[in-house]
Amino acid sequence: MKRKLFKMLVLALALALSLSLVAGCSGDPKTEGNGNQNGEPRTDIVIATANEPPTLAPYKHTATAANYMNLLTHDNFFRSDIETLEPVPGVIKEYEILSDKQWKFTIRDDVKFHNGEKLTTADMVASMEYARENQSYTSNYSNFWESIEIIDDYNFIVNTKTVYAKTLNDMASHRILPKSLIDSGNDFNQNPIGSGPYKFVNQTLGDSIEFEAFDEYWAGAPAIKKMTWRIIPEGSSRTIALEAGEIDVIIEVETNDLARLQETAGVTVVNIPGTSFNFLTLNNEKAPFDNQNFRHALNCAINKDELVEVALNGAGTGNYMQTPPIFPGCSERNMDEYNVELAKEYLEASGLDPATISFSCICSDDTKRRAGEVIQAAFNEIGITMELESMDLATYLSAAAEGTFESTIGNCTSANTLGFIEYKFTSWQIGGSNFTRTNDAHLDELWTTASQTLDETERLTILEEAAAYLNEICPHVPIYNMNVVRAYNSNLQGFEVNASGNTYWENVSWAE
Repeated sequence: MKRKLFKMLVLALALALSLSLVAGCSGDPKTEGNGNQNGEPRTDIVIATANEPPTLAPYKHTATAANYMNLLTHDNFFRSDIETLEPVPGVIKEYEILSDKQWKFTIRDDVKFHNGEKLTTADMVASMEYARENQSYTSNYSNFWESIEIIDDYNFIVNTKTVYAKTLNDMASHRILPKSLIDSGNDFNQNPIGSGPYKFVNQTLGDSIEFEAFDEYWAGAPAIKKMTWRIIPEGSSRTIALEAGEIDVIIEVETNDLARLQETAGVTVVNIPGTSFNFLTLNNEKAPFDNQNFRHALNCAINKDELVEVALNGAGTGNYMQTPPIFPGCSERNMDEYNVELAKEYLEASGLDPATISFSCICSDDTKRRAGEVIQAAFNEIGITMELESMDLATYLSAAAEGTFESTIGNCTSANTLGFIEYKFTSWQIGGSNFTRTNDAHLDELWTTASQTLDETERLTILEEAAAYLNEICPHVPIYNMNVVRAYNSNLQGFEVNASGNTYWENVSWAE
């Protein structure tokens, strides 16, 4: 893969975000269901998703499925721009850099929680402190600050430990919880009260999660008043349910059904380059994955373009580098390539006998299993046996965090290269999101230096060095960057999704 392709990916992202809707034929086979008995627009919506969230509690997970739910019930400190993904004003309406290590933040004075309490800086500070107490989130977003000073109900100062380039991104990743509920020991899984556009109503495990609009939401009452998320693990079942009008939106579109949905009357499909970077995670603490040459052999053995066609029906881009090519700061230097003969050379250099190697790979959904089947066949060509193991998302995430696995097919959605490298490869993320359990002092040092470099050009140079070093040590096997694909009833309006896969549902309504 050449650098030109990576630049084209970035340009395609910007273009696709403005020209992302590929609609089917006009007309809706279920138009009679789009209004109530009085002919008024619907105020309910049914959304299908493949995976049940392991928890509804913010800070208690690193799961995309749970993130979708948290976006409904809880505000982040900042919002994420739908096009650039950069932090933009939200609950925090403005900020000021007082010095290299001191930031002043001002919050809105019209934000309420679902329990009627008014949000103040005490809630913001309590949320940041609460984040530090949770292992899955602590090292991700909450280690950068030294102290916090409350000025008044709507202004506070954050003092960072060092000069820190990721301050706004890490602040934006925090979700806001009511201090009173934190202090009382509230179970935010059972009672996920926040200040977001929707209030939690009920969860039926294995089946559905229900929400209702929060009419006092600071950005305006959502037009959709009742929202139901249905858990439908099988991709073809989600497709059939949309075609039959039983659901209105598919979050994880079965890529084998993509062309069919694009041609379905009354269905609109979004298909844009995304930030979801998918990979074969290798537990570097376990043999044979503690052998660098063996890891390179695995990376070179797989035809990533073929894998994208089989697993995603072309809705993605194959990749051999260790960091997402869609972001600045990646590097082709030391990058592997598809070359079976080179894979065999690496295998010989590893000193390992492929006939003695057999390991398992966890797949948590249909798409990952299809990818796993392509990978399995590729490894067979170089004499290595890989068994596929199906596992639900919650169990898979637990095994990955604890390091009780051999390999898994996983993904990470990040906002930039700096964040990706920290989440997936720094030593302090072991036990959290560093599923490869990489523990490399040189990489830690490179990341730390980049995080303390405020000049963007200088920071990207350091990140490129870190990315090239990752290509050299090859801690995991990258497989593809996945497109963001959604399918929905064409009578919905205001539907947008960003490259991270997030939608601001409060902006969605039914056409009159």
